[in-house]
Amino acid sequence: MKEKILIVEDDEAIASIMKEHLTKESYEVFWASTGKEGLEDFKKEEFQLVMVDVMLPEMDGFTLCKNIRWLNEEVPIIIVSAKQTELDKVKGLRSGADDYMTKPFSLMEISARIEAHLRRGRKKENYIQLDKILQFKDGLTIILEENRVLLNGYELSLTSKEFDILALMAQNPNKIFSKGDLYHHIWNNVDVNGNNTVTVHIKSLREKINDNIKKPTFIQTVWGTGYKFIGELNI
Repeated sequence: MKEKILIVEDDEAIASIMKEHLTKESYEVFWASTGKEGLEDFKKEEFQLVMVDVMLPEMDGFTLCKNIRWLNEEVPIIIVSAKQTELDKVKGLRSGADDYMTKPFSLMEISARIEAHLRRGRKKENYIQLDKILQFKDGLTIILEENRVLLNGYELSLTSKEFDILALMAQNPNKIFSKGDLYHHIWNNVDVNGNNTVTVHIKSLREKINDNIKKPTFIQTVWGTGYKFIGELNI
């Protein structure tokens, strides 16, 4: 059975190019031209991946991402937008997107990113062990088998990528991960622009787990090298 992809894009020319290309890649592709239409389509079909523009009529892409994430916590969402500032990228990832691509884009890169996200959906990587509950001092609990994170008893709303980053690092305490390492493990890909993607996700994750970059409790920056998890387990 073909994997279904929903493209939500108000520019018909761009949508047509993407749809034609992905159809040739053996995906079943659906197109919606407004945010509301995209949300209605998502409710009707079971999609394996969603691609969303930001500047959409009726409902903007950030709001659409939040609505999709409320309906489905697992489906990969890729934002494809001409908005290129770090603030836009952070806002997109916080709204529930797993990835953020900027226009103009190459069709080869789109194919590679889609395949990477879908591959992770088909088979979880071995580095995530789903049979543990990790409880740390300072109130952090990671329930790996349920993809849940709590801080002082309150459940946090993490994106799938943020959870995967936290789970990977927490299961390998004090191991230094470069940005390239994290991008390879979490996105299952190698990309010259991957470092920026990791930086944005780490920044968002730190804010959600209330981690002070100057006096970190959980994620420490190793300057010039990467990051390591320094949380103390409750024993």
